[in-house]
Amino acid sequence: MKNFKFIWAIGSAVTAAIIVTPIVLLISPDRNQVVDPWQYVETRTPDTDHSALLPGPYETGQEVTAACLDCHPDAAIDVSHTTQWTWLAEPVEVEWRDELVETGKANVLNNFCIGIQSNWTGCTRCHAGYGWEDDSFDFSAEENVDCLVCHDQSGTYAKGNAGQPVEGVDLAMAAQSVGTPTRANCGYCHFNGGGGNGVKHGDMDDSLLHPPDAVDVHMGANDFLCIDCHTTEDHLISGRSISVSVDDAHQIACEDCHGSNTHDDDRISAHLESVACVTCHVPLGARRDPTKMHWDWSTAGLDIEEDDHAYLKIKGSFIYESDFVPEYFWYNGTVSYRYLIGDPLDPDGVTQMNPPAGDINDPTAQIWPFKVHVATQPYDTVHNYLLQPQTVGEDGYWTTFDWLDALTRGSETIGLPFSGEFGFAETEMYWPLAHMVVPGEQALQCTDCHGENTRFDWEALGYPGDPMVWGGRD
Repeated sequence: MKNFKFIWAIGSAVTAAIIVTPIVLLISPDRNQVVDPWQYVETRTPDTDHSALLPGPYETGQEVTAACLDCHPDAAIDVSHTTQWTWLAEPVEVEWRDELVETGKANVLNNFCIGIQSNWTGCTRCHAGYGWEDDSFDFSAEENVDCLVCHDQSGTYAKGNAGQPVEGVDLAMAAQSVGTPTRANCGYCHFNGGGGNGVKHGDMDDSLLHPPDAVDVHMGANDFLCIDCHTTEDHLISGRSISVSVDDAHQIACEDCHGSNTHDDDRISAHLESVACVTCHVPLGARRDPTKMHWDWSTAGLDIEEDDHAYLKIKGSFIYESDFVPEYFWYNGTVSYRYLIGDPLDPDGVTQMNPPAGDINDPTAQIWPFKVHVATQPYDTVHNYLLQPQTVGEDGYWTTFDWLDALTRGSETIGLPFSGEFGFAETEMYWPLAHMVVPGEQALQCTDCHGENTRFDWEALGYPGDPMVWGGRD
């Protein structure tokens, strides 16, 4: 059993010292022995002043893109090859399916707003393009690429239905301001996924626009931009999220910059085979702004008092939390399964949408912190699978409050048979926490994980008990 992941011989030797004296994670001052992370952070190219290059006026976003392509003729082609554009990854082999699996925001269900199909005009406000309002969107049209959503620095650019610029946006001002993508550019969509600030991820929200060091040491003390870690080449942005992806292509890791020799205490280094950096350095989620932990769609449609963090008629009931303690699971960077449209579920149990892959015997897995989002969402009680409602538009649930009609329309759009009989089933989604990294002195200490009433359920992780008590002995 891979010797219970780390050998634990150190357990019996240093248990007393570890339990009694909390260890503060330290960066070794000897840079001859420890990798200097700064050597892996690319120097940003100074921005070019575009005020004279893009004089305008521009009537549409497509006109801005055409002007951009005059000087950057390959940019739209680059973008067209990315998942940010297609919202679909390349087909890959997975252990839990006989056929190749192609997943992305374009075709998977989640347990927040559920899915984009039949809801394109609302969901594609966060697409890096213009005009994706139905399944006929032309992904090959270069002028449909939205350069401004990632490069506007005026702070005035905003997107509306189907990703079109909202009425009144000064497109010339936005075009003339373009520069290196900032946290505000990335956060425009990623901080607000799921319908509002901080809703989805648990480690990304508006507090990262200007965070203090205690919220995120990279973006606070060191003023990192997202692209300093999520490095980009030919508009391909590195990084992966198991909310939609089933492989780990283009993934990034702390070790990309920090290496594996970052601590001057061997007792800490002994943990690194099994414990992810973020497990100690992201001790809490939602450090400033609350995040949604539970969403009950079954209560939607009631005429009761509304509150953004408790109840909305169009969406149902919510539970939000701040400073939540993560849940911990083995994780090798992929999923052990991804719920796909038409997959069966257990209506009396909990359907896991994207459980992380890995266990104590997996040499590539580490213990990671997660936000687990629980939802109650509609399913077909005859066919026994989750349903995709149409929520957006004049015929959508958010206008009609007619579940039967909304589920019928959504099912027709995706070609999924619908019996007309529906109920609500419980689901879970897993969101790994990798942002809101705290300084070393605020990281977890030994007694946070070892001893009585700690945050770790060691037996659930596959150990006989707390390794510091058990000490690795038979």
